[in-house]
Amino acid sequence: MDAYAMHLAMAALVGASFVAVSAYYMHRKTLTQLLEFAKTVERERDDNSDAGGSSPRHVKKRRSHGRRKGSNGYYIKHGSASLPDVTAISGGGIDGEEKRNGHVLYVEGIPAGLPRLHTLPEVKSAGHVKRPGSFIRSTSPKSPGASVSAFDNVEGSDDEDNMIDEDNMIDNSKPDTTYLLINGNTDIKDVLPQHINANVEQMPIPASSMIRSHSVSGDLHGVQPDPIAADILRKEPEQETFARLKISPIAEVPSQDEVDSYLILQECLEMRKRYLFKEAIAPWEKEIISDPSTPKPNPDPFSFTPEGKSDHYFRMQDGVIHVYPNKDSKEDLFPVADATMFFTDLHHILRVVAIGNIRTLCHHRLNLLEQKFNLHLMLNADREFLAQKSAPHRDFYNVRKVDTHVHHSACMNQKHLLRFIKSKLRKEPDEVVIFRDGTYLTLKEVFESLDLTGQGNFFVVLIFILLYREGCYLIDICLNRYDLNVDLLDVHADKSTFHRFDKFNLKYNPCGQSRLREIFLKQDNLIQGRFLGELTKQVFSDLVASKYQMAEYRISIYGRKQSEWDQLASWIVNNELYSENVVWLIQLPRLYNIYKEMGIVTSFQNILDNIFIPLFEVTVDPDSHPQLHVFLKQVVGLDLVDDESKPERRPTKHMPTPAQWTNVFNPAFSYYVYYCYANLYTLNKLRESKGMTTIKFRPHSGEAGDTDHLAATFLTCHNIAHGINLRKSPVLQYLYYLAQIGLAMSPLSNNSLFLDYHRNPFPMFFLRGLNVSLSTDDPLQIHLTKEPLVEEYSIAASVWKLSSCDLCEIARNSVYQSGFSHALKSHWIGKEYYKRGPDGNDVHKTNVPHIRVEFRYTIWRDEMQQVYLGKAVIPKEVD
Repeated sequence: MDAYAMHLAMAALVGASFVAVSAYYMHRKTLTQLLEFAKTVERERDDNSDAGGSSPRHVKKRRSHGRRKGSNGYYIKHGSASLPDVTAISGGGIDGEEKRNGHVLYVEGIPAGLPRLHTLPEVKSAGHVKRPGSFIRSTSPKSPGASVSAFDNVEGSDDEDNMIDEDNMIDNSKPDTTYLLINGNTDIKDVLPQHINANVEQMPIPASSMIRSHSVSGDLHGVQPDPIAADILRKEPEQETFARLKISPIAEVPSQDEVDSYLILQECLEMRKRYLFKEAIAPWEKEIISDPSTPKPNPDPFSFTPEGKSDHYFRMQDGVIHVYPNKDSKEDLFPVADATMFFTDLHHILRVVAIGNIRTLCHHRLNLLEQKFNLHLMLNADREFLAQKSAPHRDFYNVRKVDTHVHHSACMNQKHLLRFIKSKLRKEPDEVVIFRDGTYLTLKEVFESLDLTGQGNFFVVLIFILLYREGCYLIDICLNRYDLNVDLLDVHADKSTFHRFDKFNLKYNPCGQSRLREIFLKQDNLIQGRFLGELTKQVFSDLVASKYQMAEYRISIYGRKQSEWDQLASWIVNNELYSENVVWLIQLPRLYNIYKEMGIVTSFQNILDNIFIPLFEVTVDPDSHPQLHVFLKQVVGLDLVDDESKPERRPTKHMPTPAQWTNVFNPAFSYYVYYCYANLYTLNKLRESKGMTTIKFRPHSGEAGDTDHLAATFLTCHNIAHGINLRKSPVLQYLYYLAQIGLAMSPLSNNSLFLDYHRNPFPMFFLRGLNVSLSTDDPLQIHLTKEPLVEEYSIAASVWKLSSCDLCEIARNSVYQSGFSHALKSHWIGKEYYKRGPDGNDVHKTNVPHIRVEFRYTIWRDEMQQVYLGKAVIPKEVD
């Protein structure tokens, strides 16, 4: 072992000696070469000194300066490690004494044969401080472990208040021009940008020449805007430019047929203005929003403040309530068009719809609108996309969207209802919930009587019996509770409901049992709607959690008795059903024929009395119905619902009065429309005069049946639900476009009832510029997810290839169509939302670029001028 160790040590010593000797000779050779190189440089400097008058002292000073600053005389600053800081050559990297003596070391920054390097000028000003990160921005994700970094990115934060001040990063003073000399340019004037003069002073830049994220010319693909510039653009007012369409007609003067057609269309639009209720003082004139923050929720929405009774006196006459200043007065305060005038005007609209020349003209104009939008997308889709990127924080998920058409009894999805039923079976099995056949039944007894298990659970039943015999006293209903599933619940629409409105209505009965509907989905039952109230609160909680989704729930008043209003208001108030995300509409089912056959009513007048008299009573004297008075503050609309596909007779100009309508046949849709409109018009005038909230008329129309329905609602309604039958009438479709009547469309619901999804006219209406929004109608029967409105949007976007801009525009339309307060709309879509065109758009709230809004407004304005032959009076505010 000792000999081996000795040999190993000797070998190591010899090896180390060899390495040391080799290193010595290599070092000596290198040092010799360096000394020879230094002598060569010294001789060259001496030659230059003799030729140019430079002394060795200056050479040594320059050499020492170069060693201090770095190789080749470059000052090492924050920047690229691989590229020279060329800006330092002219000032930052040369000693001040040398500059005074006029000795400047010029360095060729670009090797021969390579293109010049185009670099940005360094900006300097008095008090300017260079900071790490001001010259280089990292585009890679920021490490969570680094608290302070020279490459921190100001992007990616939702908190705008914590962004770095751009004033410390960007300066607008004179730029350094040394980089121009280094790149070989001899004349600065030839290479200066157009907005900088020969004295290197920045000149005003015209807006047309500015390159912005939403105003880009040329190829837009591959453009990577500077993050700092993007932040600035987000805080600057949006000034978008885009390719505009200007179509000049061949003939300056339209033909006589076209003039006649336009005059008739003008008459139709003016006729609508005479009927439509419009507030004397607009909401934005009543309430000035000065605080841009979120409106504070009402701390006590159910508090009642006693108000005195007014002297107004009202009386029902021929189906319409008339209001007088007092009981002795005969002055009708709020006159409304009578039935004869309405049906005469309705027949005029129907005649216009059938005129061939007008049909051809409207069809041509609608096709032109569609093609204009397609051209707009071809030219400006990329610009719209870039404009959306410039809006911080906003995207489709966090812009406000309103479900403008959803029935309260079906506002939850089937899984939610099933989970709620199971929880009640587990927690409250002994709750008495219903009175049937002279007997009060508990919830447990109801499910036992329904025999929901069927024959498919033989083994489960057998195990249950065996356990029971062994003394395991299980809860009697555990079998039924755990056997329940969504298939057994059977509330989802399927192929059997297509063109079968009767079968679709049966889907409101869980497990096919009307008693379960009465227990869980009705508010006027033995338990006073407690279960439905709890279920509604859960749905409200889901909406509040989503934050950006709102709903307008339709709840029924049937008109069987006047006490229905007080029962409904009591249910709302007692269960404290209130949410900032929800408002209510009252839906009136058109079921006169059923009530007549059952003997509940004797004439149509009874239904009108039961619906409208309580509303006038509470308006004149709020103390007479205090809970109803509180509830009406949350009611924003009145709806008409039922199967429109049922055949009906077209009403004549001279129809019998409601008191005379005593037969068993259901009145026509337009008959319902007029008497609801006339009474609601008078009611709104009365409520407005007393400073109370008003109720808009927003019925179902055009889902099926004749186009007469759409003609009647064109005259009287603010918005409608569905409207898919407008595809059958180009004249009515064009009139709806000109009047910008809101359409709350539900393609998935239509797909289950009357129209296949791929045939739905929604995408065509949207392209042409009709005021459309998406709604869910019946999530219980139609949708599968917890967010049915987003599901509706997502399917539409996938099937019809809607862009993010399209979805945000539809969401913006839904807010306009909704009945939410002026304060909430101001917060959701902009404080000047009521202005037409881009002036009323706030891209930072709606995520809809000004490009899209201006295009829609310009095209609509041009169409109005076309119809009015250049003499249209375009209002500056929305209706």
